[in-house]
Amino acid sequence: MVNQQIIGDRDTALSAEDLAALREDLHEQRLFRREQLQQLTAAPVPGAGAPLDEVRAKLAASARMVLADVEAALARMDRGTYGTCHLCRGPIDRVRLTIVPQARYCARCQHVREAGA
Repeated sequence: MVNQQIIGDRDTALSAEDLAALREDLHEQRLFRREQLQQLTAAPVPGAGAPLDEVRAKLAASARMVLADVEAALARMDRGTYGTCHLCRGPIDRVRLTIVPQARYCARCQHVREAGA
């Protein structure tokens, strides 16, 4: 079930149309990452050497991480918890979700997490 709740003010409010567009974007990202992983994990190029193999391995790890984030966002949509910050439990700004639809944290909590890392 998709979270149909309208949250707070203009910047955080998620309409049914917003959620549908975000879900579509997440589905497209999931498809892209899966295709990317298939290409990156295909048989290595003969004679390419270790540096290229290392780059491919790092790109594949990054794609797996983003794919996991996308899958988690879709699961949150299904549970009706999408758009809620994992730390402060407040709403994630609609504009932030439009830019990073798999975001788990509001901008303030994301900044705090990055500053502490």
